[in-house]
Amino acid sequence: MSSFLPTAEPVFTADFTSTRQWVAGRSWAYPDGGPVNPGDNKLDHLTADPDYSRSGVFRATRRADGLWDTGLLTTEGSEEGFQARTGDILEARVRLPEELGAWPAIWTWRDGGQEIDVFEYHPDNPDLLELSNHVRRAHHYHRDPGIRPGGWVRLRTEFGADSVVWSVDDVEVYSDRRGVGRSWHAYLIVNLSVCAGRYHPKPDPETTDMSYEVRDLRVFRRARSRPAAPESATAAVPAPATPPPTSGSVPDRPGDSERGR
Repeated sequence: MSSFLPTAEPVFTADFTSTRQWVAGRSWAYPDGGPVNPGDNKLDHLTADPDYSRSGVFRATRRADGLWDTGLLTTEGSEEGFQARTGDILEARVRLPEELGAWPAIWTWRDGGQEIDVFEYHPDNPDLLELSNHVRRAHHYHRDPGIRPGGWVRLRTEFGADSVVWSVDDVEVYSDRRGVGRSWHAYLIVNLSVCAGRYHPKPDPETTDMSYEVRDLRVFRRARSRPAAPESATAAVPAPATPPPTSGSVPDRPGDSERGR
């Protein structure tokens, strides 16, 4: 049976400036690829302006029409088209936003689903991260005093076949025991949305700008080892039998006359 070995080097290291890795300002997770998604209670108006995402600082700014220009990057549709797979481990460091209405997330998406939320955050719940498996319906609210608006957190998510496992600041906080199945794969999305007020407060009227930051986003993949050869393979060709000794002779060594049986 094959086994899995962890790789020392990541198979994907995010370079948000790279147009080969990332597409900016559109995603098929939004109706018609964007730029708006009011059905998800978002005030987003996606923009490809590099100032909103390409530095790793994901921004949103208020528009005159009441929507917000928002930054989003996805690997879907990019030249490299990277997808996370079953067994992969995603790691990242994140500076959380401070402004009410901010809705940052790192998540996956493909063909209308395959969504795993590495994290979501809302500053009106200042000490809480939302961790979700939408593939097999599992969800967890993780609270910790170290989680706060403007603070940094280290995130690690393993997309296991039988369990998705989330760690925060190097501590495992949730294993859903549902997993993603053995053939799962999906694109990455990193973005900042803005809440429209149904589930979390809208931005304060005086707020015109908000942001959060993502650093050191990497994906590691477990390499499949080659299966061991069957033991019988080493004895596939028997040695020729030793002729019986002539009268009065003896074998050179004990067992020589048994070789090859």
